[in-house]
Amino acid sequence: MTMMDFSTRCYRKGLSWPRKALLWLLCTFLFSLAGYADGIEVKSADLALIEDGYFLNASFNLQLNSTLEEALKHGVALYFVKDFNLVRPRRFWFDQSVTSTTEQFKLSYNALTRQYRLSVGTLFQNFATLAEAVAVLSRIRDKRVLESQALEAGGRYIASVRMWMDVSLLPKPFQVNALASSDWSLSSQWYSWEVEP
Repeated sequence: MTMMDFSTRCYRKGLSWPRKALLWLLCTFLFSLAGYADGIEVKSADLALIEDGYFLNASFNLQLNSTLEEALKHGVALYFVKDFNLVRPRRFWFDQSVTSTTEQFKLSYNALTRQYRLSVGTLFQNFATLAEAVAVLSRIRDKRVLESQALEAGGRYIASVRMWMDVSLLPKPFQVNALASSDWSLSSQWYSWEVEP
């Protein structure tokens, strides 16, 4: 049903003008929420067995809005988390967790050198543009997550991956902003797929 169909139905039902206006505003708000993009989307993910281990590859579509870009330019570091889970489904009990990994990335801007920095622990890489830094942040390449013997041949497993921005690590004033504004809430849905060794 389109917005026009919905408004036509409301009009035919004989609602009073103030109620029609209120209903129209409510519908507009709900439709805008339905079309709202979270800013992060998982494009693809797979788990490949290569010699002695299972390696994770994933690709994300990460869009930073103007609020986050401005915050970066003014010295506010943004923290992103990539989660990976692998479970073995069980019929009559909770799923069995096989492995779970979390990796945190820090994206920052140095006004003195005019470079963006992407850090993981003590390792870091500098970039001339934000687009280059986001391109690297938006992928996982050949990350070893399991030994080759960890999965049973013929077994059925469910792998899941996601990425989200951790607002709890922002400076306190920005944490308050994050609660009041959706500009600071970036998170993908869990992306799941079946793995059969």
